[in-house]
Parts: sequence; C-alpha cells; structure tokens
Amino acid sequence: MKNNSPYTASITGGGFLFYEFKRILPVLMSPEAESLLKDEIENNHILHVNSMSSRKRFLVEFKRRFETLPVHFWQAWQGWSEEGQRAGLFYAILKTYKLVFDFHFNVAIKRWNSVDHLLTKFDIMMEFNEIAAHDEFVDSWSDNTKDRCASAYLTILRQAGLMTEKTNELQSIHPDDSELEYYFRSGEEWFLEACFLYPYEINDIKAKLS
Repeated sequence: MKNNSPYTASITGGGFLFYEFKRILPVLMSPEAESLLKDEIENNHILHVNSMSSRKRFLVEFKRRFETLPVHFWQAWQGWSEEGQRAGLFYAILKTYKLVFDFHFNVAIKRWNSVDHLLTKFDIMMEFNEIAAHDEFVDSWSDNTKDRCASAYLTILRQAGLMTEKTNELQSIHPDDSELEYYFRSGEEWFLEACFLYPYEINDIKAKLS
C-alpha cells in the first residue's frame, strides 16, 4: 500500500528543528556529504543530539528536505534573515511532505481566510479522516501515529512563525521582499499564500519585484 501512497508519517521523525538544520546545512552542501554525515551520526560534533537513533532519524529527514530543492535555493537561504530562513525551511517541508501540504492548504489556509483564526488539533484530525477515507495506507496508521503527525504539524506552524505559541491563532509572516523573490522567479508564488499573505500584499510585492 505504501508504494501507491504519496503520504508518509516521517514528519514525526523530524519536526521543524530550525537550529539543527541550519548547523547541518553546510555538511549537506559539501561534496563529502555522505562521509561527513556518517561521521556526525557516530560523533555528534554538530547536532548535539544525545541519542544516536535520533541523530540518524533527523539526518534522514534533513537530507530529504535538502534534496527536494535545488542547491541554489539553499545558497540563497544561508544569507537570509532568520524570519526568511524559517519561512524557507517551511517551504522545503511543504514541498517534501504531502501530508503537511494538505493540512496547510485544506485546513489552515481555509481557516485563515475565515473569521476565526484559531486552529486546533481537532481541525487537523478531521482532515486526516478525509485523507484516510481515500488512501488505504494512511487509513492503516494507528491513532497514535495520526495524533503525532497532527501535533508535529502544529509545532511546525508555531516554529515557522505562522501560529502563536499560547493561543493557537494563525498569523502571517512577512519575510523581506528580496527573500520572497526566489518564489516569484521560480514559479512558486503559491508559497506567499502559504505564508498567509493576502492577495493585495502579494500583488504589492510582485509590483516591487517586477
């Protein structure tokens, strides 16, 4: 069933992990990445994560996110502000995990465009039920796995800056126009909607960059 499904629960093995990813990115960009990653699993010089099994799991997910996008994206990413980098990492996660993409566009953006900006785990679980009804592999996941995926997504929103820490209210993020230029130039303008920017804001940015 898994081979026929675009979904994976591996988001539970990585989370957002902004600082850890930022530290490991130069290794991922190195020509000797494979040997350096093996060394990191053994010696923990960069990640500073005590558990070897956790280091292995994180590095698998970091590599997956890194390889989803072209190297020139990550080269530009290194020079961005922290807000821009957090947005960029969220972009990579959306591109890497269809589950996160569907949660975001089928639930969070709809909630953002409504009167009520509060997003709860229950809202995400409702979407999970919808996905599972059409995907046998997802339907086979345990309730615990689904719960952990929903929690991981909400944590990602908070750490990307798209949700308040205490009240679970959605909020927009506003990276610099120069940091948003990549998405326009790459035909990925949809990501600005994912940042909860309104159409008039997107049009203003587009006018500045054109």
